[in-house]
Amino acid sequence: MSVNPDLYDVIRKPIITEKATMASEAGAVVFEVSIDATKPQIKQAVETLFNVKVKAINTVLTKGKVKKFRGRPGRRRDVKKAYVTLVEGNTIDVTTGL
Repeated sequence: MSVNPDLYDVIRKPIITEKATMASEAGAVVFEVSIDATKPQIKQAVETLFNVKVKAINTVLTKGKVKKFRGRPGRRRDVKKAYVTLVEGNTIDVTTGL
C-alpha cells in the first residue's frame, strides 16, 4: 500500500507533554499539524497513517510569543495542534516512529 506523501506534510510530529498525557488517558492523541490543515485533512491523514478510526478532532492555534534573540526582538512561529479523539479500542503509540 503506497501512502500519499502529502499526508506527512499535514501531520508534523506528536506532542508529548503533561497535558497531552492527560488527554491520552481519555483516548486522545495530540499532534502538531500544518497551519493550513483542515479537520477533514487531519482525519484522513491520521486514519491512513496509523490505521485507526477517528471519532473527533479539536484544533488549537497558538500564536507565537515575542521573545528576544541575542538581544534583538524576535517572534516564535505560530503552532497548530490537533487533539485527535479515537474510537473505543483504537490506540496510537506515539513513542514509536512512523
